Amino acid sequence: MGQKTHPFGFRVGITEAHKSRWYAPKALFAELLVEDFKIRKYVDKRLNRTPPFAAVSDIHIERTREELTVLVKTARPGLVIGPKGAEIDKLSADLQALTGRKVSVKIVEINNPDTDAKLIAEAIGEQMKKRANFRRLLKQRCEGAMQNGAKGIRILVSGRLGGAEMSRKFSTRLGSIPLSTLQANVDYACVAAPTTYGTIGVKVWVYKGMFTDSEDEQIDSRAAGARARARGRR
Repeated sequence: MGQKTHPFGFRVGITEAHKSRWYAPKALFAELLVEDFKIRKYVDKRLNRTPPFAAVSDIHIERTREELTVLVKTARPGLVIGPKGAEIDKLSADLQALTGRKVSVKIVEINNPDTDAKLIAEAIGEQMKKRANFRRLLKQRCEGAMQNGAKGIRILVSGRLGGAEMSRKFSTRLGSIPLSTLQANVDYACVAAPTTYGTIGVKVWVYKGMFTDSEDEQIDSRAAGARARARGRR
């Protein structure tokens, strides 16, 4: 049996904060949990699956008693905001109608999309739909991430690669990926790409260095609502 754990879940409460930050009594918890799922699904469909294809990587949700705040991490903030803020106002109104609560949408820009695991996985999935050569594609993405400051990257694709009769796995890695180190900033994403010959799974691990090494990375994580906590086990 495999002994694998999710790289983000492994670090929650130690170096990473939860992606949904709110407290609710037992009777309301299930309802708000489903609401969070609906918000994420709607924003992903609206901004990632249909034009303007705004390259949204992550969605954080914060709640107070009166207000709901949705933090959208995107590589193309201009497309989410729209001319004179028209698109973001429309998105806020639609989320308000969906939830029945006062909603404010905030944008967090991704400065380096080439080292963001979700955006890399989405880009690979899109290229696989167009029948691109997966070996060359994975090599290009790995080299691009390393040139843009990543300290290690691993990409795993699985399924009927190249339209082959039998499904298989293909993996590429560059640099180091210290998965067992809690202080390591490892970004992880898993994306399913529906192709004409079946679904292909894409998994990406990007190692960006230690949380304690760079103050800039900690500032970035806090901008997205995260609060870096204890620096090691006590």
